[in-house]
Formats: sequence, C-alpha cells, structure tokens
Amino acid sequence: MHPSRLARFAFAIAAVFAFTTSALAGPPLICHALEIGQAKTLPWIDFNYRNGNRGYDLKHLTTDTLGILDSGAPALVRMETLRRATIYARQDPQVAKELITKLQARAADGNNALATFDFGYLVEAYKQWMGPNEPNPARGLDGYALVTKAVRTRGGDAEMEFAAALITLSGPEAAHREHVQRATAGAKGDALLAQNLAASLGNQTMSALLAQRAKDAQK
Repeated sequence: MHPSRLARFAFAIAAVFAFTTSALAGPPLICHALEIGQAKTLPWIDFNYRNGNRGYDLKHLTTDTLGILDSGAPALVRMETLRRATIYARQDPQVAKELITKLQARAADGNNALATFDFGYLVEAYKQWMGPNEPNPARGLDGYALVTKAVRTRGGDAEMEFAAALITLSGPEAAHREHVQRATAGAKGDALLAQNLAASLGNQTMSALLAQRAKDAQK
C-alpha cells in the first residue's frame, strides 16, 4: 500500500476509536455489552450491567440460555448471552450451579466446538464476576484452555479469537497479542466483530489493524 493511503487508513481508524473505549474498565467479559445487531439473546431492560432485567424469572435462565446456544448462534451472540447469564446467575448460587453443570454436560464428549466454547467462556465469566468469598462452581476450572480448544476444533474462528483476546487481557501478553491479531485479520469480513474489537480493545486493536494492513500491502 502507498504510504499516503496507509496514513489515511490510520487516521480513519483513529477517528473511529476516538468515540470508543480505549480499554475495558472492570471485568472484561462482564462490564462491556457486545454489539450483536438484531440477534436474539437474554432479555435486558435495566441499563445497569450489574442487575439486568430485575423482572426476569431466574428459574428460566438455564432453559433460555440453552435455547439460544443450541440455535447455532455465532460466537459474538454466545458471548453476550453468557455475559448476561453470568450477571443473572450470580443472584442465585443454585441457578449458577445448574447453568454451568448443564453447559459442562453439553461439552463432555469434547467433539462439539460450540459446546466446548460455551462452557469455557462461562467458566471464565464466572471467575471474573463472582467474588472470592462467594460460591463459585467455576473455581479450579480452565475456561481459557476450553476456548482455545474450540478455536482449534473449528480450524480458526475470528469471533472466538476475540473471546480469547478478552480472556487474556491481563496476560499472558504474547498469547493475547496473537489472539488480537487473528481476530483482527478475520474482522475484515465481519463488520460486527470489527465494531466490537474497536469498542473493547481500542488503540491496541488499531495497532493490530495497522500491522495487518502493512503486512498485506507487502504481499
């Protein structure tokens, strides 16, 4: 790519990121809602992310969550659904246990990449949102390993790479950088993923975008 075009690309990306959060504050899997367009997910009326819809009946949480996950939804929708489910589940330890137990059972044979991803992402969301003195059925489990296994099983999935990038925001740095780069490369054909990358990872993502574009220009 001509240097002037690369400079204009950098300026355009920077302008977009000026209106987005440069880095997540708080638990990265919890505090920032993901953009999923018109896709179906769990109800969410209260804009306080700590509570969700206070009129929602937690008895339906596991059934409703599984209904969305079993519909074949893309990873971004699964991530937002599990984010909301985690916030709801924290309100009732029995519900939290039921949900993670069901997802663990779905992933038990290890052959379903989406089920493996769902279980792994929920594990990491629980670990980020539930306090050290609370009952946490995800304690001692490695959700990141399950998410990366799901990525390998699917032969690469840019939205799942984004999930792994969020999980590794606090490290390890090398793994996080690799996930960001792979998610960024896949975002060129996925507008929602590009939007979520910008909103969630900010300037860090801009650097990865520019690096990828420079690499492409050299081919």
